This record gives sequence, structure tokens and C-alpha cells, in this order.
Amino acid sequence: MELKFRVAGHIAKPVSEVFEAVVNPEQLSRYFTTGGAKGRLETGATVTWDFHDFPGAFPVKVIEVIKDEKIVFQWAADEGKGSNAPKYDTMVTMAFEPVDTGRTLVTISEEGWRQTQTGLKSSYGNCEGWTGALCAMKAWLEHGINLREGFYK
Repeated sequence: MELKFRVAGHIAKPVSEVFEAVVNPEQLSRYFTTGGAKGRLETGATVTWDFHDFPGAFPVKVIEVIKDEKIVFQWAADEGKGSNAPKYDTMVTMAFEPVDTGRTLVTISEEGWRQTQTGLKSSYGNCEGWTGALCAMKAWLEHGINLREGFYK
């Protein structure tokens, strides 16, 4: 059994605008990273994302960026507080596909958790998080509403 998931959603904006909302730290900080993002997502970069619901900045290691098509990065798997398990990363792939006139299909997949109860729990948590991220991205880009503001803190 391989622990991985995929979530997707349509956003009524052109792919270039949706893609920029993810790679640009100023934009990402307005709807997703409740504690802020530092550094533009570019191939080979390591940037930081901070979330009020998970205090502390997370390093995000950018593996590949193809403009308006794909972003691939690694970040630390959450093994829970007090875990003595060796640290490891999961792999996230975000794909951007133009559909219809001016709409974008965003697909986010994540894989690489250990096949343990903790790994399973962490994968469920991240699946929930990425679903929320897609909803927040849609609300922000289409309506200028920040769904996460005040949601976690």
C-alpha cells in the first residue's frame, strides 16, 4: 500500500494568473500561508512557508518549476509531536491545466509517507489541508476573499 492522494479543483482565472498566485510569495501569503511565505518558487530554491495552525516556518525544497504547468517540491512529513522516527520528506506536485475559456484546473498530489499509522494520519491531514488550499485559492482569485483569515487563530 502506497500512501498518496490527489485533489483537484477549477478556478475561473487564466492559468498564468493562477500559477503566479502560487509561485509569488506575496500572493501566496494573502490566501494560504497564514504566517507568510518567503521566497519565490523557482527550481532549486528553498523557500519558507509559515502557518498559524502549525507554528514555525517550514522549509520547502523546490525540485522543479515549469512556468504555467507544474511545480514539484519536497517538505517534511509530519510525524507528530514527540516522535522519535527519523525525519523524511514527502513530494508534492501541483499541475496547472488551462480548460475552457479562462479557467484553470489545479491538481495537487502528495506522496511518500511511511506506511505506518502515523504516516496514514499525516497523509489525511495534508489531504485536508490541500483541499482547503484549493478552496482558499479559488475564493481569493475569483472573489478577493481570504478564507483562512481567522480560521485557525
